Amino acid sequence: MQHPGDDVELTMKTSWRTASMVASAAAVLALTTACGQETAPPATGQNVGATAAAGDYGTIGSGAGQAGGAQASASPSGTAGELNVSTNAELGKVVTDNLGLTLYRFDQDTAEPPATNCEDDCAKTWPPVPADDATAGEGIDKALLGSVTRADGSKQLTVGGWPAYRYVKDVNAGDVKGQGVGGKWYALTPEGKKAQAADRPGLATREDAKLGEIVVDKDGMTVYRFMKDEAWPKPVSACTGACLEKWPVVSPVDFADTEGIQKKGYMTFTRPDGADQQTINCWPIYTFAGDKAPGDTNGQGVGGTWYAVRPDGKPVGATEK
Repeated sequence: MQHPGDDVELTMKTSWRTASMVASAAAVLALTTACGQETAPPATGQNVGATAAAGDYGTIGSGAGQAGGAQASASPSGTAGELNVSTNAELGKVVTDNLGLTLYRFDQDTAEPPATNCEDDCAKTWPPVPADDATAGEGIDKALLGSVTRADGSKQLTVGGWPAYRYVKDVNAGDVKGQGVGGKWYALTPEGKKAQAADRPGLATREDAKLGEIVVDKDGMTVYRFMKDEAWPKPVSACTGACLEKWPVVSPVDFADTEGIQKKGYMTFTRPDGADQQTINCWPIYTFAGDKAPGDTNGQGVGGTWYAVRPDGKPVGATEK
């Protein structure tokens, strides 16, 4: 997925789909014993002066990769004009307005009957698309266009019954920064359905404009390492309790369901709470609750202890000597 500045286009290969899901017993044994057979590396260094105090797992949004949290300086045009269909490399066909800006739907709305549940601050972030001047352009079935009356009496465009919105962080034609936000916002297809990316591997890589090649999960969310964790002679996670609310663990992913990830040291381990966690090169991996959409890297550098992960398991921006 994606865009200027912090926008990034996912360039995941699809060859993983044909990978065999059957691994030999010898390969499985090698993966499960890899860390114990490794020679422990020297202590890990960091490229920042301050280290998070014990129990300090950082503040959401304080990472070096944070986009600043600022919304676009100007809201999209108030009118919809002629609606058209744009083809996104990841999502396929999506509905756009006369400026090429993507239209979205909200899972908490309803289509039968049409009803909107995005008001007040929500509507500032997700401006409703006016129905008054909306017309069907090429690829749009005008029979699927309608309207719903909002609480303030204004008419909002619907597509296939679903109220349509723009996203304030989409500032250029073709932007899809709103896709998947909060797990409730999705680009609209011409039929009024959710635009969904093609099936992706459980773990893969993408090229980030600032960080280079980094690991992402099946939803395109950035994967991180905690510098207080251990990998040798076996994986140990130092992120427990409240830490896990900000840094959810990555659950086990079959190696056959990965693309571009190093096989050496690719294994799972059981945490003290009984949950199994995935590792890359024996290092436990996590996602970040502060990342709200694919392409976000708000966890990068948080507390001087959290870093995005390379395909070989090394942290981005922290030196391992």
